[in-house]
Parts: sequence; structure tokens; C-alpha cells
Amino acid sequence: MWAAASSMLRSCGLTLCLVAASLAARAEQGGVTAFERAHAEHLGIIRFCVDPDWSPFEWVDGEGRHRGIGADLLGLVARRAGLAIELQRTKDWDESLDAAARGRCSLLSFLNRTPAREKWLLFTEPVFSDPNVIITREEHPAVANLHDLSGQVMALPRGTSIEERVRKDYPNIAILLTATEDEAMQMVSDRRADLTLRSLIVAAYTIKKQGLFNLKIAGRLSDYTNHLRIAVSSGDDVLRDILDRGVATLTEEDRDEIVNRYVSITIEEPFDLGLLARIAGAVVVALGVAGAVIWRMSRVNRELRLQSRMDALTGLVNRKAIEARLDAEVARALRHQRDLCVIMMDIDHFKAVNDDFGHPAGDRVLASFGRLIASGVRRLDLAGRLGGEEFVVLCPEAGLVEGFGAAERIRRAVEDADFGLGRPVTISAGVAALRRGDRGQDLLARADTALYAAKRSGRNRTMDDTGAPN
Repeated sequence: MWAAASSMLRSCGLTLCLVAASLAARAEQGGVTAFERAHAEHLGIIRFCVDPDWSPFEWVDGEGRHRGIGADLLGLVARRAGLAIELQRTKDWDESLDAAARGRCSLLSFLNRTPAREKWLLFTEPVFSDPNVIITREEHPAVANLHDLSGQVMALPRGTSIEERVRKDYPNIAILLTATEDEAMQMVSDRRADLTLRSLIVAAYTIKKQGLFNLKIAGRLSDYTNHLRIAVSSGDDVLRDILDRGVATLTEEDRDEIVNRYVSITIEEPFDLGLLARIAGAVVVALGVAGAVIWRMSRVNRELRLQSRMDALTGLVNRKAIEARLDAEVARALRHQRDLCVIMMDIDHFKAVNDDFGHPAGDRVLASFGRLIASGVRRLDLAGRLGGEEFVVLCPEAGLVEGFGAAERIRRAVEDADFGLGRPVTISAGVAALRRGDRGQDLLARADTALYAAKRSGRNRTMDDTGAPN
């Protein structure tokens, strides 16, 4: 099928061929997977552009290789999506944006989605999320609200989405543009600027790499989290959909493993003693600085550990935290012969929300749904987001009846809620109770089966793993 669709693409006009190949793939497989593969083969090697100086997220090394967290994530997505990609070299981020606009590259590797960029780029689902934090010198007071800092100077790298947002949201802040991330942090350290607003990972990496131990994290803007995505500059929505299939395969373990290759902050070895001695100039001063560094870097480390277990969009825990807690709860319930159930929930027709209202509206629906779940469960329950529009609740000390009732309360609350779309949002839910001999994955699998039975039965309903509907 793939070969036939590919041959069709090469032998006729692109638009007609895409339609014909799509119809052929649908007829034979009931979907578009084969068509997408043929489209990828037709595209051949896809050129992409990057920010060549954005450590540790991405950079281009002396041998012209794309390196960093974003590079590894892009490579993993491309391999899993079956795409052949090749770096288009540029001297800086501005040139990369220009190259994408002029068609010299079809992809931009790792960037935030903004209204200005959406006018000419198509974005995948988030590949990686990372909060932005406010960086100041140690003596600067904590920052609760940037509106209170009129007249202060913020150093920001030129051409970033943060620059665009800060100019719009905080006109009281003076912006000083820099060529690089490192320069922005150095300007704050050198008192040429009062503060900067940078990714938590970039801030931790730069403070440690450059020894900028007179800096601190002075605050955090909860609505300024980076949801970093791959962008398609060619207007090719089929290519974007292929990339999204690759993005959907990423797990929290994938992301954690990649981040740990580049950012490793530990309390045991937070600084270079030789460098510290040179900075301090005396043993007494060195000890004082060492204590401050340990405290400051342990605070960053705690923030990173928390981030690694949280879903930035909804504020719930992520898949990694759910799976770790599930195994512990199963072991405890079996050991003490106690009840345990799992609820899995999925927003009905969520793709239509993104298609009809845009991905920002979809993100708002997910965040609101997360808040509804959090407010609708007991204190001892654990609610989390598995990925996409799929959520789960672990209910210790609860059997099938109690779990079913909890799922129904959440389902009715969602049905009655106003998500600002002008039309209702509904969910389907599946409930499974622990059985003797179960592992955590067995329990999740039965809840997942019950969820999809609810969806096949018409959606906006709850079913348990015995097949009983609400």
C-alpha cells in the first residue's frame, strides 16, 4: 500500500495525488497512516532550522551538529514518525526565522507558539514544557508581580517569544535586548540590568556553568510556562500531523532521560571548589559562599524535581508520578487486603475543539478540566494527566461502587460547566477495581478498556470493567 501510494505521488500532480492516495489508504486500511508515510517519502529529506546558541535546549557545535535537549527530542520524534531531516545552518535565531519564512527550511525545531507566529507557522502539540522564572541578583527582593517593577530593566535575548509577551503584558518594564541567553544572565550579574525572565532549566544550567552565584530565582510567572513545540513553516498540515504522531509517542521517561544528559543539578556537587576558592579569595569567604550556593542550588534542584513529576498545563501530576504511586498503592492494597480502584477519563471529541477553536482554546479546556478533577476528588486520591486529553484518578480505600460514583460526579460537573466555547464539553470514563494478582498495569488496562467501551456506547457516560454503564 505504501509503495503504491508513493508511486502515485511521484507520477502525477501533488494536489490530485494527495487526494487519490488518501482515498486509497482509507479504502485499504480505514485510516491515513499509509498515506502519511507516502507523503513523508514524497517529501524526502526535510530541512530544519534551529537556534544555534540556546544551551542547554539546543545549539550547533563546532562540527555543525545539532545538540541539546531540543535536538534529541526532535531526532526522537522524527525517527518515530519515519521522517528524514537535515539541519540548515544559520548564524543565529533571527536568520533561522528568516530562513523559515523564505522556505529555506520546512521546520523550526523547538519554540513557543505565539499569535504572531501562528500567522505563518503550523505547530505540533508540545514536545516539552518548562516554566519561566524571574532571575535577579541576590539582594533584589522577591518578585510577586512584574507590574510593581516600573522603571526596572529586564535583559532578554532578541527575537524570543518572551520578548513579544513581556512588551505586551508589562509595558512598565524597560527591555534591554541581548544577542544570547548567556549575555542576558551576565548583564543581571554585572548590574547592567535588574532582572531577566528565563526558562528554569536554562537559568539553572547557566548559573552553574558560568558560576553566577550572585543570582537567584526571585519569582515565577505561572502563565509564562514554555510549551515548546516543533513548527512547520511550509503550511503543510499533513507534515504537521505526521510530526504529531511522533510527539504522541514521547513519554515522561523519554523526556527525563534526555534532560538528564544536559542538566544534572545535585546537592552533593553543586559547584566547582577551585572556582569558588578563586571567587572567594579566602577560606572564610569561600565557606560562606559555599553555604549560599548549596542552599540556592538545592532550591533549584527541588523545583526541577517537582517539575519532573507535574504536568505544567493542568497542575496535576504526570504519567511518571501516577505510575510510581499506582505500583505503591497496589502493593499496599494487596498486602493489607484493602480496596483500590482507578478511574480513566477522556474528553469527548477533543480534536474537534482544537480544530474548531484552535490549540490555545484546547489548552484552556484541558486546564479547566484538570481543575474540575482536582476539586472533585478526595484528599487521599491522586489525580493526574496521562497525556493528551486522557486523565486518571487513583482512589485508595475505594471499591468499584465508590469509584463509579466519583467518576459520575466528575462527569456531571463537566457536563454542567461552561468552558467558554459556546457549546458543552463532555467526558467518558472507565472504572476498574483491584483484583487479586493484579499489577498496576493490569488495573490501568482494565480501566482503559472500560473507558473505550463507554466511548463506543455513545460517549458522555461511565462504564466499569464488568461492562456495566451508568
